[in-house]
Amino acid sequence: MPLKEQIQNDIKAALLSGNRFDGDVLRNLKAAILNEEVATNKRDEGLGEDEIEKIIAREVKKRRESIALYEQNNRPELAESEQKEISVLEKYLPKMMSEDEVASLVDEVIASMGSDVTVKQMGQVIGSVKSKAGNSADGAMVARIVKEKLQ
Repeated sequence: MPLKEQIQNDIKAALLSGNRFDGDVLRNLKAAILNEEVATNKRDEGLGEDEIEKIIAREVKKRRESIALYEQNNRPELAESEQKEISVLEKYLPKMMSEDEVASLVDEVIASMGSDVTVKQMGQVIGSVKSKAGNSADGAMVARIVKEKLQ
């Protein structure tokens, strides 16, 4: 079942079962997808699965940033709500790669580029790793591991 259709069905199921929180989170996600479709002039044909996964990953990232801010400002109740939203959204993302898996993928990409890879080529390495890993690798973790390996 396509991801967008699955989200729509889960909205209906959540609202029918009285789970208003999940329904609201998924409605906000659907709105973010619709906004992206309108912004990219793909309203009629819709977005692809990868594009929808990127939107979901972006929404999760926003909530993680909010959690950090709430914790800095001593607002644990708001951070907890954001964490619950993350747990709802993560159901629609592919399984995330572990740090070891990302490190081995980075090693593989560096080896394929040759032995003379420098820190100046860090962007190329990161781009190549992210294209191979797709949405299953955290971008910040990829950048950190590439930087460690190239220094």
